[in-house]
Amino acid sequence: MGRLFGTDGIRGRANEYPMTAEMAMKIGQAVAYLFKGPGHIPLIILGKDTRISGDMIENALIAGLCSGGANAVAVGVLPTPGIAFLTGYMKAEAGIVISASHNPFEDNGIKIFGSDGCKLTEEQEQTIEELLSDGLSFPIPLPQECGRASRLPDAGGRYISFLRQTFPEMISVAGAGIVLDCANGATSKVAPALFRQLGARVTALFSKPNGININVNCGSQHPGELAGAVVKKRAAAGFAFDGDGDRMIAVDEKGTVLTGDQMLAICAASLKKEGKLANNLVIRTVMSNIGMSISFRKMGIDSVMTDVGDRAVLQEMRSRGAVIGGEDSGHLIFLNHHTTGDGIITALQLLEVMGKERKPLSELAKIMTVFPQTLINVGVKRREDTTSVPEIARIVKDVEDRLGKDGRVLVRYSGTQNLCRVMVEGPTAELTRQCCRRIAEAVKETLN
Repeated sequence: MGRLFGTDGIRGRANEYPMTAEMAMKIGQAVAYLFKGPGHIPLIILGKDTRISGDMIENALIAGLCSGGANAVAVGVLPTPGIAFLTGYMKAEAGIVISASHNPFEDNGIKIFGSDGCKLTEEQEQTIEELLSDGLSFPIPLPQECGRASRLPDAGGRYISFLRQTFPEMISVAGAGIVLDCANGATSKVAPALFRQLGARVTALFSKPNGININVNCGSQHPGELAGAVVKKRAAAGFAFDGDGDRMIAVDEKGTVLTGDQMLAICAASLKKEGKLANNLVIRTVMSNIGMSISFRKMGIDSVMTDVGDRAVLQEMRSRGAVIGGEDSGHLIFLNHHTTGDGIITALQLLEVMGKERKPLSELAKIMTVFPQTLINVGVKRREDTTSVPEIARIVKDVEDRLGKDGRVLVRYSGTQNLCRVMVEGPTAELTRQCCRRIAEAVKETLN
């Protein structure tokens, strides 16, 4: 058995290893064993997004958890950060999310939070893998030691109450036009309900999931229709979530799509102005735009770059005492409010800054100039260190020499899919595209 856990839990095509009912049941048993102590029955929270395969995996996990001696509480469809919140709120030992985030409906995944609302440590994930690789040789509880299963019908309401507490009462969005793209995913009910409770005039797009339309030409990776709707409705802003709701991409009142880096810069600048930017520090990843470095330098804000992935960002935030960090994909973490990335909280943070500064989102976005960036995802059959592949390394060096100080190149593998991501930044859009295509073609020809 190869390694199960990637950078964001376990993922795969539904009904194929490792996303089978049989494997989900075994994972449930392993999780129960990991958190079960002498005379102690652990409580595990389960939530899911709207994928058709979610029911299958949910029921298999429940069977595994209960047969492993844990009590399972299923909360139904809820954003990933909602599960992280409920795990801590209900004093559960762990929370399990059934989702493949922004991936197509054919995929699904399992990611696990600990009692602190943070994803399991790599050591805990390794323990689960070792338990599974041993063929479930660990002791299975006696019949009288089996766990029980139940459901929590008001999970969405509890999560909405938590979200409202993160938004200051002195800021009003009453009457403001807000357009939401829910990606036919986990935010489809809670996001529109929350913003309506706050008094906004809400237009909800892609909020009617049917099991197979999650992320289809919508959501944070496809904000085009959202942008058009914001202009048509003359709304103050638009927010596009991904399938599981842990990331968000914003659209300003003019229909311009903001990057995650721009959102991070806006929120960091506001925190600094209020004296709340702990250690004057922002954590970002290697995918962040060159424009962010320039913007932070002008504002006198320090920043540290990490590997891609919210685990790496959170780890660095905790170790360095930062309260804000994130990725250009729109996955932002506000440690003053939550232990994980939350797309709805990010939207609320932007609205808070708009209210405090009394400026539209288009004006706030000017704090950072986005340099042209091209990203090409190349499907690959094998993974090799690209720096040791002569055909790729030669072209990368040629591109780097051509760009000089006016650009950069990043070639990395996806942690969740069989993709090699080629990213190039440069002084002009055309040059950036040309250089990126050269490298992507080399990757395609040599790694397939």
